[in-house]
Amino acid sequence: MSIEVVALPPGEPNFVFGGREPVLTVRPGTVVELSTEDCFGGAVRGIGDLPSQVCQFPYLNPVSGPIAVVGAEPGDTVAVHFVDIRPVRDWAVSTTFPHFGALTATHTTAMLHEALPERVWLYEVDTTRGTCRFQARSSDFSVELPLDPMHGTVGVAPAAHEVIMSITPGAHGGNMDTPEMRAGTTAYFGVNVPGALISLGDGHCRQGEGEVCGTAVEAAMSTVIVVDLIKGGGPAWPRLENDDYLMSTGSARPLEDAFRVSQHDLVGWTSELLNLDALDAYQLVSQAGLAPAGNVVDTTYTMLAKVPKGIVKTPAYDGIHTRLRETAFQYLNERGNI
Repeated sequence: MSIEVVALPPGEPNFVFGGREPVLTVRPGTVVELSTEDCFGGAVRGIGDLPSQVCQFPYLNPVSGPIAVVGAEPGDTVAVHFVDIRPVRDWAVSTTFPHFGALTATHTTAMLHEALPERVWLYEVDTTRGTCRFQARSSDFSVELPLDPMHGTVGVAPAAHEVIMSITPGAHGGNMDTPEMRAGTTAYFGVNVPGALISLGDGHCRQGEGEVCGTAVEAAMSTVIVVDLIKGGGPAWPRLENDDYLMSTGSARPLEDAFRVSQHDLVGWTSELLNLDALDAYQLVSQAGLAPAGNVVDTTYTMLAKVPKGIVKTPAYDGIHTRLRETAFQYLNERGNI
């Protein structure tokens, strides 16, 4: 079976979800090859490039797209399966940023003391060995960390003609910053406008849960996705699936409300898939579920709720994740990447 492969053409940087025309229109089941810039637009290249001096707000966190999906209408579900995510440079950066991060004063957590100092860390990236090297700024300590490439920002156009900055997560997706958004994961988004208008960016060589300092190991990426369409069934919040887990997201402030949103969605999803009473599903998720943090630093925080597929064995969305994994395997095999 042949697969359709197209490349996303280069275009002007995009810093919002919504309010933009598609730069590419594809049929369901199409493999899309694309590139993304890092969250600083490539402006931070060394330890002397302080973001406050070389970047301009709000032109941060550029995303590639939008990509329209033929036949996608409000109320439908689009699936975005990550086939491959690869850093394109031999370096990446991470920073502390004034009034941004989980352990510093911010504009919503007002303190009399100054924000933490602004500082840049430069990481050496070795894609052959699959590592990135942390080098302390104040000592000789260094350590190699395994690459775990992912995209912090993925989503669709919001509803009601709303335009939302790419740095903000919400019901449309956006800057959720979850390490779960790696190759092998399928993300499901409810369609709000014709075509869905998928955008993505904010590549990370790796990131700990919570993105505590405000940035991950930020990198430009070469990425391959498969997009598909499920008629109807649009989830209220983005959902994720990999080979082992079903996951629901929630984005809100305070953090406990993001936790509640994600848990509420997962309980409902589990109830639907297993045909369980809501309280039975609530009990099952309470005892079998996990709750990793996406981010606790953005304009809105993101939490995930996840349950093992070994417990919830009913295929989600009629098993589309498995079919997209097969398409991904075929694509990689034809190109000699596996």
